[in-house]
Amino acid sequence: MESYAFVIVGGGIAGVSCAEGLAFLCPDKQILLLTASPLVKAVTDIVHLSKTLFDFDVKELRAQQFADLHPTISVIEDTVTSINTEGHTVSTTGGKCIKYDKICICTGGRPKLIAEGNPFVLGLRDTESVKEFQSRIQDARRIVVVGNGGIATELVHEVEGVEIIWAIKDKHISATFVDPGAAEFFQAQLLKRGDKMTSQTSSPVKRLKYTVDGSSDVKDAPTGAALGPDWHATFNIHGIHADMRKVTVEYETEVKEIRPRADSRDSGGESWAINVHLTNGKIYGCDFIVSATGVVPNSSVFSESGKLILADDGGIKVNWKMETSVPDIFAAGDVCTASWEHAAHWFQMRLWTQARQMGMYAAKSMAASLAGEEVLQDFCFELFSHVTRFFGFKVVLLGIYNGQTLDGQYEVLLRVTKGTEYIKLVMKDGKMQGAVLIGETDLEEMCENLILNQLDLSIYGEDLLNPDIDIEDYFD
Repeated sequence: MESYAFVIVGGGIAGVSCAEGLAFLCPDKQILLLTASPLVKAVTDIVHLSKTLFDFDVKELRAQQFADLHPTISVIEDTVTSINTEGHTVSTTGGKCIKYDKICICTGGRPKLIAEGNPFVLGLRDTESVKEFQSRIQDARRIVVVGNGGIATELVHEVEGVEIIWAIKDKHISATFVDPGAAEFFQAQLLKRGDKMTSQTSSPVKRLKYTVDGSSDVKDAPTGAALGPDWHATFNIHGIHADMRKVTVEYETEVKEIRPRADSRDSGGESWAINVHLTNGKIYGCDFIVSATGVVPNSSVFSESGKLILADDGGIKVNWKMETSVPDIFAAGDVCTASWEHAAHWFQMRLWTQARQMGMYAAKSMAASLAGEEVLQDFCFELFSHVTRFFGFKVVLLGIYNGQTLDGQYEVLLRVTKGTEYIKLVMKDGKMQGAVLIGETDLEEMCENLILNQLDLSIYGEDLLNPDIDIEDYFD
């Protein structure tokens, strides 16, 4: 029987970050990475923008390539079928029985499709599904995109040569990440090419302040590793029409029914592979549907014993050390649910940035546990921080950036420069609670410090965003 000090299940960002962390912290221990995919996701080109905020690229490596980079890490392409918690062993579909001292579950999530088993409904989650999408889009005239998160937003912006119907249940685009004001800022760019978007310059046209009062409104096998930032950069995702760029957004609607071509035609009388009936009464024919409606934690294979406690969202419950309810079993990334009392400015979203943070911190906790040492909670769990790109713009989200836990009792300071920047500061009792920074604002470090320090900024008022004052230099 093979035996390892550490076993990590899952070759995504969380799993690979955990394995690399353990290789650094415990250079004398043998580590096994079990991955269901022939490719693993390695984080590269890390750029620290502030204490908690960083940008990075994700590089896909063959399993053996990754193993060759780390002498103490072995990689096996196989799928775990069960964990024997008493015997500290894992069994795989390949017939292996592997002994561990500490194990970390990093199996990520799987797409939450609007219709399971429908060949015309495609979920985008891993490299394999993007390759399938690439194959289908080449002959497509029209697709329907359902969902309003990061994948849907990036897809609508990046896909060319095909008509897109974007069906969202919210009142504005990209609602998972931004408010209606930022959505309006993006709206002007929806049909423009990315290389033109950051070249527009103008002076600030809005400096606004408004107050929000009250509320606004047999088993599943692990999938391949989740997509990282800029996942679309290496794929040809062009439709059949060379120069077409047409996006129709259907707001406050969901998919009611999907019918095959033989049953009906769409509202325009054309015949398509399928017809999508929306709850707003409209019917759209299309070649296929992209379901980008979030993920479900891929935890089912590990919950069978009943010993691993799951949260209401299906994720494996972990404490602040990334420990599960079973000794020597840890979990990190999309498969887990952070079940400790959160810091005032942190919350969990299943994003690649948090997957990396959790994977690295799980490594620290596992190494300390094996050595019988104490470990302190990582600083990254003090402040929610995420950086991405939407519609060609850099987007930084910090703290309670949409006032998520403030019960509607907060103020918002805005500065908008059309086509260049959108800055939103969430304030309560004169203290900054969160920020949305779109464009090259260079304010992320200042905002991070002001949120963490909770400095009373009442005396500055709207001058915090006065374009004639170098506020970043003032608080440096």
